[in-house]
Amino acid sequence: MTEDRTELTTDRIFIRGLAIRCVIGVDEYERREKQDVLAHITLHVDLRQAGRTDALADSVDYSSLKKQILHATENSQFRLIEALAQSIADECLKQEQVECVRVVVEKPGALRFARTVGIEIVRHRDPAGG
Repeated sequence: MTEDRTELTTDRIFIRGLAIRCVIGVDEYERREKQDVLAHITLHVDLRQAGRTDALADSVDYSSLKKQILHATENSQFRLIEALAQSIADECLKQEQVECVRVVVEKPGALRFARTVGIEIVRHRDPAGG
């Protein structure tokens, strides 16, 4: 199944290892307290204009975006890391410059004998503007 999409820009902004504390998990013991998860976020953004103008208005304010993500996630409760990742992607796509976002969420210590377990999603901006 192939989607008819225009070529994405090769420019990217990334946030690696964003520490998020939220209630996450399906088991009762997981839902008693906030847990630490890590998010790795890659934004596909055309950065040519920002490179020419040296103006933040022509890029993505990643400090502000980080605050939005933390506010949206740390004040929520998720059962699945898939839902947490979708919430992060939704926040990123609110930025009009973001064409596509790749979100990796890791839940360290979730599996015995494994350092971490995680998922990766990719979400594209709706061509209709949503």
